[in-house]
Amino acid sequence: MQINHNGVVAENTYDAIVVGSGISGGWAAKELTEKGLKVLVLERGRDLRHVVDYQTTMSMPWDLPHQGRSSEENLKLQSVQARTGYTVQNEGTAYLFVKDTEHPYIEKRRFDWMRGYHKGGRSITWGKQSYRWSQMDFEANAKDGIATPWPVNYDEIAPWYSYVERYVGVSGSVENLPQLPDSDFQPAMDLTAAEKVLKRAVESKWKGRKIIPGRAAHLTAPTQEQLALGRGKCQYRNLCSRGCPYGAYFSSNGATLISAERTGNMTFRPHSIVGSLIYDEATGKAKGVNVIDEVSKQPMEFFAKIIFLNASCIGSTSILMNTKTQRYGAAGLDESGSLGRYLMDHHLGVGASGIFEGELDKTTFGRRPNGVYVPRYRNLHEEGKGYIRGFGYQGGAAGRQGWSRDIMGFGEDFKKQYTSLGPWSVNLGGFGEWLPYKDNMMTLSPDKKDQWGLPQVVIDAGYTSNELNMRKDMEADAAEMLEAMGAKNVSSRTSEPALGLGIHEMGTARMGTDRKNSVLNKWNQVWVAPNVFVTDGAFMTSANCVNPSLTYMAFTARAVDYAVSELKKGNL
Repeated sequence: MQINHNGVVAENTYDAIVVGSGISGGWAAKELTEKGLKVLVLERGRDLRHVVDYQTTMSMPWDLPHQGRSSEENLKLQSVQARTGYTVQNEGTAYLFVKDTEHPYIEKRRFDWMRGYHKGGRSITWGKQSYRWSQMDFEANAKDGIATPWPVNYDEIAPWYSYVERYVGVSGSVENLPQLPDSDFQPAMDLTAAEKVLKRAVESKWKGRKIIPGRAAHLTAPTQEQLALGRGKCQYRNLCSRGCPYGAYFSSNGATLISAERTGNMTFRPHSIVGSLIYDEATGKAKGVNVIDEVSKQPMEFFAKIIFLNASCIGSTSILMNTKTQRYGAAGLDESGSLGRYLMDHHLGVGASGIFEGELDKTTFGRRPNGVYVPRYRNLHEEGKGYIRGFGYQGGAAGRQGWSRDIMGFGEDFKKQYTSLGPWSVNLGGFGEWLPYKDNMMTLSPDKKDQWGLPQVVIDAGYTSNELNMRKDMEADAAEMLEAMGAKNVSSRTSEPALGLGIHEMGTARMGTDRKNSVLNKWNQVWVAPNVFVTDGAFMTSANCVNPSLTYMAFTARAVDYAVSELKKGNL
């Protein structure tokens, strides 16, 4: 056995370790390897190979045992994963989410924890909606005097947004909105005929409201760089959550991990559950990670100069919490008291839908994997009623109803209706900002363990009047916009908000201005272990009302650039 100068096994030593292979982990792997570092990527689940392991991506409904609906047996195994209604209840995607019976956690209050443990993580099943934050979002905490201020501003992050957008490929339209900065776009996906009616009606009636195409990480005009990765133009199949064999939407498997692998500098190890960091009391740094093999359950250690935690918000925070040191004791790697607190998500499950009977001489092209977007306008152009911050809407594509609609009758007229397109169905679903509250938190159970001997996660988090008051406007505004376009049978909806339902868990290891108010500094660097970086949702200091993945990617690329620079200077 070869031993290096630090007294550790040389074959288990790398320049950098990345924990997790999802959206942020894939970016960390790409950037680190392209800068010449030898990188070990640890994935707690199986190796899901691009294209060949997308089991249902080419399956028709009749190819699936239950024509797309999950079996009762499977729903029992994935009862939490099924809560959203759009994950495991679809037979084509169930295999991309965990079995809750094998991965238990404790809910003091309801928390819908959606997880995909495999190479690429939830980058395989994400919604691809990609929006920049604005300066007002980075200023919001300071302005409102809540939580802690962001230590960065938009101008610092804007170049990194551009950097990742050019690689990822984001389709969208230039709108020049201060609350929603434009990206480096590929051509936008066109609005349907009914959506254009909605746009004209809303924008003529309300000065501050806009209906725009969703900004999505789908290639509409691939660049040479993207084509060289094996990616192609979107085929309008709308089967994205099953894995895209064309690489048209962005995922770790179809892009960043391919780039990392091509450098020859990446070692990918699946079935590797990181329980904690190996902390060096003498240097105040982490020198490696403690790993449990998922299959054999045998412990092992890996070592590196830099460690990036990208195990998802709760996973990365669990690793920091489970790292016990003499210096910080039971607090994990934190001296601010904020580790595990300020858990956030976006609240949804509120909006309206209706039927539009105009434009019946038109239909849609293919199955566009996108919809409309309504950027935030409340507490900007229109005052919110009893709440701060705001919300946006993501519209399910306004499309013509088909054979599956309810039709009554018999004979020739019935057959004609059954084989003809129906009216347009339109829908607006709200995405509201959830504020960072100190008592919305996760902890580790002192006595309940999982099958690998690690403490189970305990979630205790909920909502306040700010979220409830916001939802009243989210519901009412959606209905009035559909009514403005002439939609009929408009039905609004709302429900009790639940954290996790948006699958955008954020916070718990936030960045801030000082080690007394945060876990991370402005470079995503752990204050008390400066060679450890956290660039998944855990670092978020507030939530905004837009999908966060593009921001994770930008901050990850920026953090890697800083980390490698510091390493070369001898500071890490």
